[in-house]
Amino acid sequence: GIAAAAVSAGPANAGLLANAAPSCAPQPMSSPFAPWLDYASYTQLSGGSFEGSGAGWTMSGGARIAAGNESYNVGGASDAKSMVIPGGGSVTSPTICVGVEHPTMRFFAKRNAGGLLGLSSVNVEVLFENSLGLINSLPIGVVTPPLLSSGWQPTLPMTVIANLLPLLPGAHTPVAFRFSTVAGGEWAIDVVYVDPFQR
Repeated sequence: GIAAAAVSAGPANAGLLANAAPSCAPQPMSSPFAPWLDYASYTQLSGGSFEGSGAGWTMSGGARIAAGNESYNVGGASDAKSMVIPGGGSVTSPTICVGVEHPTMRFFAKRNAGGLLGLSSVNVEVLFENSLGLINSLPIGVVTPPLLSSGWQPTLPMTVIANLLPLLPGAHTPVAFRFSTVAGGEWAIDVVYVDPFQR
């Protein structure tokens, strides 16, 4: 269905995401998940290390930047902060320009406290525009507490999917990502990356 929509989308009316889209020029790359045998080259979302003020990130329901960095220091040894999302809270990333060469995204997550252990999770959605400039959302992943650890863990790769809906020149589309907690509890996320699949 997504592929069919990409074919029939036609010329796009510029909406909020398209107007906020950054340059689609090549992005700086690194391989932050190599210790977990993922050697893909990723680019970090703007402010995705949460070491700054969180400019461009929209926080609601008590979500905030707080002390406590992911324990592997993939963003740098001096990093000291992460994004905390309490039960019922959510956070939305800045817009990033993606295309068919951006198939997946990953980040680090940790359940801090509270909630129903077996049900508490972080739901991840991709926000994208249709040809009328209206913003739609599509679930792309769920993060649940690991069975054998209570600490920071890298998530599994999540397929962006909306990268198949080109609305910008050069077969690219603007997307954002929304992270929200489900079934209570408080979670933290850190160093959010998108894989441009450029080898």
